[in-house]
Amino acid sequence: MLDPKLLRDKLLETADLLAKRGYVLPVEIFQALEDKRKILQADTQALQNQRNIFAKQVGQTKAKGEPIDELLKASEQNNQQLAEKEAELSVLQNTLKQHYLTIPNITHVSTPTGRTEADNVEIRRWGSPRVLDFKPQDHTELGQNLGLMDFEGAAKISGSRFVVLRHHLAKLHRALTQFMLDVHTKSHGYTELYVPYLVNEESFYGTGQLPKFREDLFFLAGESKMGLIPTAEVPVTNLVRDTILEASQLPLKFVTHTPCFRSEAGSYGKDTRGMIRNHQFEKVELVQIVAPDTSYEALASLTGHAESILQRLELPYRVIALCTGDIGFTSAKTYDLEVWLPSQSCYREISSCSNFEDFQARRMQARWRRPDTQKPELVHTLNGSGLAVGRTLVAILENYQDAKGRIHIPEVLHDYMGGLTVIG
Repeated sequence: MLDPKLLRDKLLETADLLAKRGYVLPVEIFQALEDKRKILQADTQALQNQRNIFAKQVGQTKAKGEPIDELLKASEQNNQQLAEKEAELSVLQNTLKQHYLTIPNITHVSTPTGRTEADNVEIRRWGSPRVLDFKPQDHTELGQNLGLMDFEGAAKISGSRFVVLRHHLAKLHRALTQFMLDVHTKSHGYTELYVPYLVNEESFYGTGQLPKFREDLFFLAGESKMGLIPTAEVPVTNLVRDTILEASQLPLKFVTHTPCFRSEAGSYGKDTRGMIRNHQFEKVELVQIVAPDTSYEALASLTGHAESILQRLELPYRVIALCTGDIGFTSAKTYDLEVWLPSQSCYREISSCSNFEDFQARRMQARWRRPDTQKPELVHTLNGSGLAVGRTLVAILENYQDAKGRIHIPEVLHDYMGGLTVIG
């Protein structure tokens, strides 16, 4: 959530900044609500002051032995008016808050300006796509031909956009998860967590999934108001909700492996074949909670940690800085990692690494105590996939295939696969 002071004191400037990302701030609505808030606030404060005056007068008059009936009557009328104004102000403040929750983050000055993904900027590439002397199969063909990837079985028990992995592919999926967790905990200094896969609505509001992305979430039936996580970012980041951290505790660096559940609303017709865009998938997620003046250094390191997985697996990729029109709702700056897929002859997203600055922290009231002032201030939050396990599996299948449709296992995974070097 943006700082309400920006909308109170710099409404037009804030509208211009949001326009860069294609968001039209309803300036007239906000101005009218803010004008009404100022009047109600002034009226409420005046009535509160009058209440204090009446209380003092009643005490003084009573001490003198004089009648207080008229004063009590006037005080009661004042209190009734105050209760009405406070209730009206509370309703207005809640209306303003609901508006605030629908406004995206302001992008960082270094975020490229643009309208669509065509305006994203390539930052760097690593590795060269393998030159194949045969027509590459896509991961779906490879997995089905090996008898290890079952979409029909998944459709029978669940529906479309699900998959069942068998035998060596299931083991490779597990090996990738373990490998990623080991790298991030042993080499990059993250603390591993195990977190709930069901969270309450407050958690979804805290990281920005609600209210905007409700249709992309799966909620339980009944009155629980709990939903399945679309990403581990939600439970992990909310661990610091309503918390004041000491400077000595920062940075917090967490890694966790979870399934993720998304309805993929708005993606109809996109990647309907295969494992690229499923309702259920798994990720190894990186989350950092840091002091504000270190968050862009943290974004660079977090992105590098995700990149190291691709490098160790020897998968060609590129790093893209998302433009203002393509960046996520909560993000101020995002780098996407895109891995090479031979069957599509292009790079596809496998990780998104973002700095949210204080946008999520303000929603969660996640703070730290600045040493020089000893006053609580909002932290900065960051997260990134390190990596999406299913998409990494897809990339290995396609990049490590041979002309016979066999899959060669990356060397760093040999031990995790019990010495198996080839599938098929």
